[in-house]
Amino acid sequence: MKPGPVSLLDFHHALKHDLLEKWYPRVLDQDCGGYFTNLTCDWDVSPLQEKMIVSQARHIWTTSKVAGFYEKTEEYLAYARHGAEFLRRCMWDDVHGGFYQIRNRYGAPSPVRGWRNEKRAYGNAFGLYALAALSAQSGDQETLEFAKTVFHWIEDHAFDPVNKGYFQFLTEDARPFDRSSAYRTIADDGNELGYKDQNSSIHLLEAYTELFHVWKDTQLKTQLQGLLELIRDRMVDQEGYLHLFFNPDWTPVSFRDAPEKERQYGLDHVSFGHDYETAFLMLEASYALGIEHDTRTLGIAKKMLDHALRFGFDEKVGGFYDGGYYFSGARDCTIIKDTKNWWAQAEALNALLLFSEIFPHEPAYALYFERQWMYVQRYILDHTRGDWFEGGIDKEPQFVTGPKSHMWKCTYHTSRALMNCITLLSDESSLPSGSNRAKSKIEMNKFIRHWRRVASTIE
Repeated sequence: MKPGPVSLLDFHHALKHDLLEKWYPRVLDQDCGGYFTNLTCDWDVSPLQEKMIVSQARHIWTTSKVAGFYEKTEEYLAYARHGAEFLRRCMWDDVHGGFYQIRNRYGAPSPVRGWRNEKRAYGNAFGLYALAALSAQSGDQETLEFAKTVFHWIEDHAFDPVNKGYFQFLTEDARPFDRSSAYRTIADDGNELGYKDQNSSIHLLEAYTELFHVWKDTQLKTQLQGLLELIRDRMVDQEGYLHLFFNPDWTPVSFRDAPEKERQYGLDHVSFGHDYETAFLMLEASYALGIEHDTRTLGIAKKMLDHALRFGFDEKVGGFYDGGYYFSGARDCTIIKDTKNWWAQAEALNALLLFSEIFPHEPAYALYFERQWMYVQRYILDHTRGDWFEGGIDKEPQFVTGPKSHMWKCTYHTSRALMNCITLLSDESSLPSGSNRAKSKIEMNKFIRHWRRVASTIE
């Protein structure tokens, strides 16, 4: 069932006019390299700037992908190369390897968030993700070699050969550390120290999938398959949601039976946005690996989206809530955080439309996609200044004057969702033969046909 009152032109306008043309080239730091981090609601560059590997890399990934989507290929490749040069020059540690988590505007150490010269698997995953996308679009062998170097660094220093998975926290000299280590962190994410986590895992999965498109390496394939199985079979609860943090033996971190004052909801809750984002990323990884009849991955991915729809969607207003919780003895998930972060709303558009194509005989996905797009248009899109509010203004009206950009907010979730939705909604016969969008549509059709074949064996 195709979505009803959805205009393809609205999606193009949201991507081109309200997103890309607002961000680029405005966000390029022409004096110091890389991209500005902090922009006000009126798109002014804030006086204080820092540069985190995650947001810097996300801009490279976005501009690389846009270069292969619209026809302004060289323009957006130039934007991507601009960021990649800063990554290589200032964010990569030439002595110990790995990307620093944070630098100041000029590429020197920064006091922000207490990261100092530490490294994170999560940040390095995004650095790799960006370089893989840029090398795929540009054909630049030097960029690909840099991506390979990052991959080997992650495997040599962050991979846990005993319990599998990846260590998130690493010192400047690339040693994993936890609460028992002599090294002491002052970073503001220190409450996560010593745990394995789903967030770095799913983005390593994403990065390795991107790299595997351009480098069919045996070790990479093995590690990508291992990540897919680890996330799918160990991190997803039988109810259909991701546990967020794990002890070294892979028991989930849970405060369900702890007194209320001792609960740490930041380490233990249901993140609906991560659930359906991961559902999409698992399908991408399985497809890239060439697994022909992967009913297990599709079945669990579907279960994750269905769980989010059952418990996380606001049936009155629309949009997905940020957090839920399974309290001890409860059969259902309770909403504990009813705000609606922008990135989760973007990922929902992507997942819902994708699953409406894979399961065309289940009309609920298309109907929820329509409702989600209506919610985004009403409460998330900034029709005055452009871009997306940081959260749904039905819950957080203060975001009308909130910043357009900070280290955790840029263009990656939104641009990916909009490009994928445009591709899914487009009619292949109406696209100019040989155009970037026609090529994207051909590849998407192959992806959909693959998963429809798998779906036909489990429906």
